[in-house]
Amino acid sequence: MQLRTLGKTNLQVSSIGMGCVTFGREIDQATSLEILDRALECGINLFDTAEAYAKGASERVLGEWIKDRRCRDKIVLATKVSGVLSRERILQSVDESLQRLQVDHIDLFQLHVWDGTTPLEETMDALNTLVKSGKVRFVGSSNWSCWQLAKSLLLSQSQGLARIESVQPPYNLVEREIEADLLPLCGDQQVGVISYSPLAAGFLTGKYGRGDTIPKGTRFDVIPAHQPLYFTPRGYDVLSRLEKAAQQTGHSMVQLSLAWAMQQANVTSVLVGARNLSQVDQAFSAEQIELDEDVMKLLTSPVIA
Repeated sequence: MQLRTLGKTNLQVSSIGMGCVTFGREIDQATSLEILDRALECGINLFDTAEAYAKGASERVLGEWIKDRRCRDKIVLATKVSGVLSRERILQSVDESLQRLQVDHIDLFQLHVWDGTTPLEETMDALNTLVKSGKVRFVGSSNWSCWQLAKSLLLSQSQGLARIESVQPPYNLVEREIEADLLPLCGDQQVGVISYSPLAAGFLTGKYGRGDTIPKGTRFDVIPAHQPLYFTPRGYDVLSRLEKAAQQTGHSMVQLSLAWAMQQANVTSVLVGARNLSQVDQAFSAEQIELDEDVMKLLTSPVIA
């Protein structure tokens, strides 16, 4: 497993990160602990959760695992604050997360979504307070646009505040909007990129055909809002070319989708979620795949608008 420097920090994060969104929501604690053990064994050291995941249950599962395995010094721990990003809310949120995670500091504390109601100055000043206090080592953002990141970087520079060191955007063969501006900005300003949803919420696994009924319990059933993002002519065009690449290479559609995401320039780490041990193993095996020029061209050629 490769280790890469996150932004301008001294954090060394694995090229694959463990996304903990399924813990406490889609799988039980016993299965979650097995997955966490396997991830650590495979060399994954970045574990990403959020207060919003299963109303804090994900953080609690992760906290129990860290305490029981005594592995705090072996991992990079990341979580997120949601909702209104006022000073009071941020300071309260980090204390609640620290309690659920059963740790004394968080390596990467991220703003889960942009808050258009709270002045950015107030939000960034609160984050700076957390860094100075030692409760948080570094700060990042999730689901931010290019202009939002740029605004925060300018503010941090002008006022001497802790800056956003990483962004966490969705990125996969279908959803590639960040290539236009966010990725170039991150490369230029040395901001780490922790991408998520490399399998497009399961769309790129090949189990969803045109017009098929959504299986109960799947991600698209649990979160129906994902459906309009991928069940489109463009999405199915990507899917058909992915199927062709799988036939040509002998690799599964899952492996190819993950390998593509992991080999993109300016991406520091790719978060993978899991419901079972085999899904952790397939992510690890995908990292070993080198996609040649012809396969990359097939996967990323222009698609239907």
